[in-house]
Amino acid sequence: MEDRKPDNLMIQASELTHYYGPRPAIQDVNFGVKRGEILGFLGPNGAGKTTTMRIITGFMPPTQGKVTLADYDVVEQSLAVRQRIGYLPETVPLHTEMPVTSYLKYMGTLRGMPSRQIKRRISDVIDLCRLGDYHKTIIGKLSKGFRQRVGIAQAILHEPEVLVLDEPTIGIDPIQVVETRRLIQDLGKEQTVVLSSHILPEVNMICERVLIIHEGMIVAEDTPENLAQRLQGVDQLQVEVGGPVREVTAALRQIKGVTEVTHRSQQGRNVFTVQVQRGQDLRDEISRVVVSNDWRLLSMQLVSMSLEDIFLRLTTHEEL
Repeated sequence: MEDRKPDNLMIQASELTHYYGPRPAIQDVNFGVKRGEILGFLGPNGAGKTTTMRIITGFMPPTQGKVTLADYDVVEQSLAVRQRIGYLPETVPLHTEMPVTSYLKYMGTLRGMPSRQIKRRISDVIDLCRLGDYHKTIIGKLSKGFRQRVGIAQAILHEPEVLVLDEPTIGIDPIQVVETRRLIQDLGKEQTVVLSSHILPEVNMICERVLIIHEGMIVAEDTPENLAQRLQGVDQLQVEVGGPVREVTAALRQIKGVTEVTHRSQQGRNVFTVQVQRGQDLRDEISRVVVSNDWRLLSMQLVSMSLEDIFLRLTTHEEL
């Protein structure tokens, strides 16, 4: 009997491989996306993110492997998939000579939407994407940020079940970045969203789960918090001490259970990052060492591994 994917999975990718010439852009990529989930597809430029997005959306077929979306095969049932998916490519193919409303009406007609639904949805998406002041503006006269909003508006016009966004905040100013991230979070309340990015804080802020791709292969998949717990292997304490740097560093390194001590100067203060073997609470011992040497213990706090730390560890071939 053929295996069926779990009912709560909206997207299932199996053994995806795609070649450009002799080298694979992606190789044996496997992942699933749950209904109503915001999945972050994170990787450096050239890692294979855009290739994967194009395959998911039916823009191009994989060399090998299979993708299903809402139980439809992306290659064999392409039209059914496209009715259920909205796509914002990295470079949005807008008709820059058209006003915003006319462009959205045109896109709705191309998708075969009834005229009454087009009229209703144009009003909805203009409001949702905060385009009300610009709905009659020629698209070519809009800023890059507002063009991105028009791109998102066309992607959600037909009320798709899945929204795929490829680098949605690239090249726009910081204020527009904040607005676009907020919009994506709002959309995620109603739809399944797959978001690709090489910007670490963006994925951490928006996404419930992170899938990290490097050199065409998946190297990790989990929530940001769980990735930190799995990969860290040590706890980190940030300790601010008033005392001579060399002596403080040497004394902290002598404490049993401490694996490394690094120092940085922060606004004239000496801050030491103390790495401790997992599960050991050495705060009392650190305090004792500092006080016994007549140094001043100004602060001490546990520091979690950031998504950036995880990303660098995974993509620089360090041993885990």
